[in-house]
Amino acid sequence: MAVSYKDYYEILGVSRTASQDEIRKAYRKKAKELHPDVNKQAGSDEKYKEINEAYEVLKDPEKRKKYDTLGAGWQQGQDFTPPPGWNGGDVHVDFGDMGGFSDFFQSIFGGFSGRRASSPVDDMFFRGNGGSDEMVLELSLEDLLKGGTRTISYERSEPGPDGRMHRKQKTVNVNLPQGVTEGSRIRLKGQGTRGGDLFLVLKIMPHPRFSLEGYDLASTLKVAPWEAALGASVPVETIEGRVSMKLPPGTQQGKKLRLKGKGIPRRRGAARGDLIVKVEIVIPEKLNERERELFEALAADSHFDPRA
Repeated sequence: MAVSYKDYYEILGVSRTASQDEIRKAYRKKAKELHPDVNKQAGSDEKYKEINEAYEVLKDPEKRKKYDTLGAGWQQGQDFTPPPGWNGGDVHVDFGDMGGFSDFFQSIFGGFSGRRASSPVDDMFFRGNGGSDEMVLELSLEDLLKGGTRTISYERSEPGPDGRMHRKQKTVNVNLPQGVTEGSRIRLKGQGTRGGDLFLVLKIMPHPRFSLEGYDLASTLKVAPWEAALGASVPVETIEGRVSMKLPPGTQQGKKLRLKGKGIPRRRGAARGDLIVKVEIVIPEKLNERERELFEALAADSHFDPRA
């Protein structure tokens, strides 16, 4: 019997080459938008089940590989019949709170057994020991610098009046202690999805200008050849704004210079990290007449041989 083909990649809004991290982020975004407790529009329940089904397949490398063998030639909603001899195998799946899967899912995976487990929403968390959870909290470098409070929202299971567990939206204010950095863990006691502790694992988002190395920041400083040769006072961008730095005479390509205290704050009482700038000597692509004369004069009079 033909069923309607489901393009799980299209449902989540990702490409077929999407990484697991991209798939997870796309699912999180759609789950927040379509969750029945948040979205009361007609049809949102079905869309919510659909994205959960798509994520159930694409989050699992084994299921994703089986699904991908069907090929990319099918269109969403097109009548679909598994190829002759197709056997998706006996696959364990998580029903959670979703109420089962579509006929399409069952047709491609054949016999499968359901188990009562966490729904894909719980993949926003990483199950820890003793009933605790871990959740990734993304921050910018500016967030690390200024600290303060961040507000996060997530879902957790709580007992309802009927004695059953129900998923409720939870909003928590999180204080960012001074000295946190990539990989730091913040403990929120009793705030886990099942009443245990919630540990926030910090992930620092990429910055267009700086990279993070512990508590130090790193960037590139472009200088002219004459500035590198003669030395100069050059402007340097820090996370807090522009400062002036003294470039020593004879500075070589790739040399690293350190600006003390221009990195990320460490714990109270400890010195801040530093800003490490790597020198990049930039040669002009086009010279005006006077510049060419000066470079030619330098070439004629200099005894310097970089290959010696």
